[in-house]
Amino acid sequence: MTDITELFDSLLEQAGSIDIAEAEFKRIIHTDPELKSAYHQWCDEYGSSERNGFFDYCQDFKKSQDDIWDSLNNDYDEY
Repeated sequence: MTDITELFDSLLEQAGSIDIAEAEFKRIIHTDPELKSAYHQWCDEYGSSERNGFFDYCQDFKKSQDDIWDSLNNDYDEY
């Protein structure tokens, strides 16, 4: 299985919103015991609950994307 964060990123890209991506993730995880186990392990390592793990990842992902745009805007403003 690929890294679970790659699945998260793929769902976010396809869905276009956190809510839709989270709903799809919950649908998928209920049908795949291997994924559920990997998610449980990822949550333990990430320091998040299984209930909020996907959402927490999405929030961190969004913040990192915002930081990138802010950095680009700051570079643009200098010119």
